[in-house]
Amino acid sequence: MELILWRHADAEEGARDMERKLTGKGRKQAARVAQWLQRRLPSKFTLLCSPARRARETADALEQRYKISDRLAPGAQVADLVEAAGWPERKGLVILVGHQPDFGRAAAALVTGEQADWSVKKGGLWWLESRVRGGDARVTVRAVIAPDLV
Repeated sequence: MELILWRHADAEEGARDMERKLTGKGRKQAARVAQWLQRRLPSKFTLLCSPARRARETADALEQRYKISDRLAPGAQVADLVEAAGWPERKGLVILVGHQPDFGRAAAALVTGEQADWSVKKGGLWWLESRVRGGDARVTVRAVIAPDLV
């Protein structure tokens, strides 16, 4: 299985957290990362998105259908993200679009087996792969991307 944790791009400040929309900078970040992804994604994959507006607007940049999952809402626990993705049993590629610090904690837990407060830059992503080798499950980091580097 492959899993992409894509943090929403730069968003406006505001009192109503779930309604915050992307800034102009955020729209550019999402577009750059989406373009990078489009050149690398397989023809079939699953795209799941937080119900927060800024996450939906980030996912929109990929121009693919997605399903909104309340498990990806701000404040999600690592277990919620893992279950939503079907990690590591699900076949194929799953992209989750959501939030920090949730994604940083999930990346740390999946890569090291321990939760830690890792940072995922706004609009950035972690691309992970789970494989079984010699009977042991292994996680490979395929890519870590920040929007200012693509």
